[in-house]
Amino acid sequence: MSRIGKKPIKIPSGVEVKIQDRLIVVKGPKGELKREVRSEIKVVQENDRLLVAPQKETKETAALWGLTRALLANDIKGVTDGFEKKLELEGVGYRANLEGQDLNLQLGFSHPVKVKAPEGIKFTVEKNVITISGIDKGLVGQTAAKIRDEKPPEPYKGKGIRYAGEHIRRKLGKKAVGAGG
Repeated sequence: MSRIGKKPIKIPSGVEVKIQDRLIVVKGPKGELKREVRSEIKVVQENDRLLVAPQKETKETAALWGLTRALLANDIKGVTDGFEKKLELEGVGYRANLEGQDLNLQLGFSHPVKVKAPEGIKFTVEKNVITISGIDKGLVGQTAAKIRDEKPPEPYKGKGIRYAGEHIRRKLGKKAVGAGG
């Protein structure tokens, strides 16, 4: 039994949900998302709630039940409020700026790194903070991870791209280790 899967999903006013066989379309003020549900899972709409239930009881179905419910809840939240991730640039000469919809990063390489905005993703840059926003939670997180992978923070000086609020474990270095031993 899935504790998460049992919870009904409340559909807020202004959000329209259409269930067409296994395809679920969620429309809201910020946009539209489509999600295909596995055949083992059944989704039913009752008034202003979505109910997710398994067709048959197996271990895999219990996992898919909770997953499907969480994905649909994220879709509904995305079309009403949207999602965003913030990345911080740390390091001398590390800069970010927008060129149209795309992101141009100066990360200490001999060339600028250009990141193309996927469909439905919007970048904003303020000083050394990059904000990635959109209605699809998975796509926002994946885009943020791709940008962070361009120059992940290094453990000695902490230079690189990190998530806002992320703590980087620092290493001492040669001088500090050599002086103690």
